[in-house]
Amino acid sequence: MAKRSARRKEYKLLLPLADLERVEDLLAIAQALAPGPASQVIILHVVEVAEESSLSQGALAARRAREELERLVKGAEGVKVKSMVRVSRKAWHGVLEAAREEEADLLLLRWRGLAPTAGRVFGTTIDEMLRDPPCDVVMVKLPSESMALSDCRRILLPARGGGPHIKLALEVTRALAERCGATITVFHAVPEGAPEERAFEALSSILWGLERVARRITVRGEVADSILQEARHHQAIVMGAAAGPPTPPLVGPIAEEVARKADRLILVVKARGKEAPMPPLLEGRPISEVVDKWFAENAFHSHEFADLERLVEMKKEQGVTISLGLPTLNEAKTIGRIIEAIKGELMERYPLLDEMVLIDSDSTDETVEIAKGLGIPVYLHREILPQYGSYRGKGEALWKSLYVLKGDIIVWIDTDIVNIHPRFVYGLVGPLLRERSIMYVKGFYRRPLASGKEMLEAEGGRVTELTARPLINLFYPELSGLVQPLAGEYAGRREALEQVPFFTGYGVEMGLLIDLLERYGLQAIAQVDLEERIHRHRRLVSLSKTSFAIVQVVIQRLEERHKLRLLEDINKSMKLIRYEPERFFLEVQEIGDRERPPMMTIPEYRRRRAYRR
Repeated sequence: MAKRSARRKEYKLLLPLADLERVEDLLAIAQALAPGPASQVIILHVVEVAEESSLSQGALAARRAREELERLVKGAEGVKVKSMVRVSRKAWHGVLEAAREEEADLLLLRWRGLAPTAGRVFGTTIDEMLRDPPCDVVMVKLPSESMALSDCRRILLPARGGGPHIKLALEVTRALAERCGATITVFHAVPEGAPEERAFEALSSILWGLERVARRITVRGEVADSILQEARHHQAIVMGAAAGPPTPPLVGPIAEEVARKADRLILVVKARGKEAPMPPLLEGRPISEVVDKWFAENAFHSHEFADLERLVEMKKEQGVTISLGLPTLNEAKTIGRIIEAIKGELMERYPLLDEMVLIDSDSTDETVEIAKGLGIPVYLHREILPQYGSYRGKGEALWKSLYVLKGDIIVWIDTDIVNIHPRFVYGLVGPLLRERSIMYVKGFYRRPLASGKEMLEAEGGRVTELTARPLINLFYPELSGLVQPLAGEYAGRREALEQVPFFTGYGVEMGLLIDLLERYGLQAIAQVDLEERIHRHRRLVSLSKTSFAIVQVVIQRLEERHKLRLLEDINKSMKLIRYEPERFFLEVQEIGDRERPPMMTIPEYRRRRAYRR
């Protein structure tokens, strides 16, 4: 519980929960032990998946666990609390991973009693944590009856000499006493037959200045029995683990006996060794298993973020702004409904969005007029940064929109959505507000394909299934867990988006995914189920051109990654088959995206953003 250096501003306490039994008691203790307002309590649940099953099968259980934990977080007061769910083969393995990811300072473990399994003392998870703890550990045994911390008036601190865990025991005792308004009894037991020693001599420098110490007691006799006798007059006991080898026993016979026999709130502490390394848990894991684990942990559902008041609260707490960019080209049929649905719910009723901006690519219908009539700012992408020229394509509009949008989080959605719903926006924003480590979020959904009057479920997304996903599985298997890598609905942090290039046309989605993966890693990417998306479907010839551009992007990135030339010169001309009455012929079209540099490299952008940094 030592305070962090000025460089590390936040003290982190990790609280793994196997279930929600007595969770209020455990959360109260965790908040009591977190030192000050700059602390954070992380509630963790690990979903265990059997060895014979894919880790991806833990996705649904992980989603349900997130929803349960989020309800706890919403009700927490005082110290900042956040939730975390991990999927692993073993619970203890998942706890270690989380402790390493979060750089936890303190691990709070609940002890339910001695384990019945041969070779185990407290149970698999606690035993593994105590053998070589990744950080300081506090093992908690709750009394049989639920007890409010305010009822804890006296705390017993058994102490002998200056063992390696006594300093942590003192810090835990002090924090608990301050939260409860309790007094402290420092208890020194000397075994029968042991040589005379001056009580507390070894502890004098540590005990000096310890507030709330009401009594200091020294007794001679059997140590555990003496502690149990004195414990009758106290509501809580804090003990340090025994010094020496980690196994067995893991905390020492005295602490084990007291914890087993005393029906009190008992905290047994064990400080992390000075040189104890954080174990390398992910290195060497097969890429397939890494992707399965990512899929289970980083695939969200939009209904997890349907509490818009909570999202707005999180946004305010983090001090971030959120912008929605709407790229358009002749979307008069749908743009009005999209603006009204999003603006009414996410700007007027709930101030989640700070701005909504239309980025138009020279529409010839009434798209621009409709947007202006609804009070939405409109930019023509060819008029943004005109000194750098202008290209046709959605990617060009997105790249230039970074220059005019003001938010710290940028959201883009396609503007041909027929069944528009606010979840297409808040579902993308939610993971970014909940998890600071996530930099980019992709949407996915069911895409029914119209066949006459019939809607064929799961038959949409033809380019995705026939081109994008096969290429990803071949060359970028880290991204193979993405359900719809080409989805037009995504959101990201400005700090990430401004650092990567943008392809100007059909290849923009694939390019962003590859570049963000290379720069930030798989864990920085998430995906969200947006349920169902109904939109107009393009003709096969148009899809063929899209596929051609995507293949070019993948080849270009492979050449850059491996420092080799796969093709002497990528052919950007494509022969398309044109059909007319009574004849068909070949027509050549130039199809290839330009690549815009990272926006951060543009001097005008840096000057425009400087006043905000």
